[in-house]
Amino acid sequence: MATKIRLQRHGKKGKPFYYIVVADSRAPRDGRFIERLGSYNPNTNPATIDLNFDQAVKWVTSGATPTDTAKAILSYKGVLYKKHLNGGVTKGALTQEQADAKFAEWLQSKEGKIEAKKEGLVSKKEETKKAALVEEAKKREAIEAAIAAKNAPVEEAAPEVEEEAASEDAAVEASAEETEAPSAE
Repeated sequence: MATKIRLQRHGKKGKPFYYIVVADSRAPRDGRFIERLGSYNPNTNPATIDLNFDQAVKWVTSGATPTDTAKAILSYKGVLYKKHLNGGVTKGALTQEQADAKFAEWLQSKEGKIEAKKEGLVSKKEETKKAALVEEAKKREAIEAAIAAKNAPVEEAAPEVEEEAASEDAAVEASAEETEAPSAE
């Protein structure tokens, strides 16, 4: 029987959630499966992957072929690297201790990268929040300035308007007198 490691879709429309399963290659995507190895949630950032590592290594070494997406997930979690190191041990190129040391080193570097990404996302979120607060403060100051200008005392603005109006009235009267004087002659 040809077995495959693949994803079984669950979740509602637009919010997928997958089980990582070992199934007969002839079974439908969401149909019967032999064993459930874990779950994969692509909705979170970074994606959440829960995997029974030992069972996944056992199935991969026994000949179960992963689909493309399942292969990417298994590679991300180190299952394929562990299979590679175990192959080196069986061929005599490495000892089991050397293989375990290499895998532990790889795992530590991988965890460091994941933590760096999480910290980067958190810091980016905080920077975005700070920038939004600064923008909001600028808008609030502009609104307060507009309200202060609108509510400024009318008495201060009135004399200036009256002086301008008086000078305009004087100019109109002077021009009216000039136009009346020639017509009176």
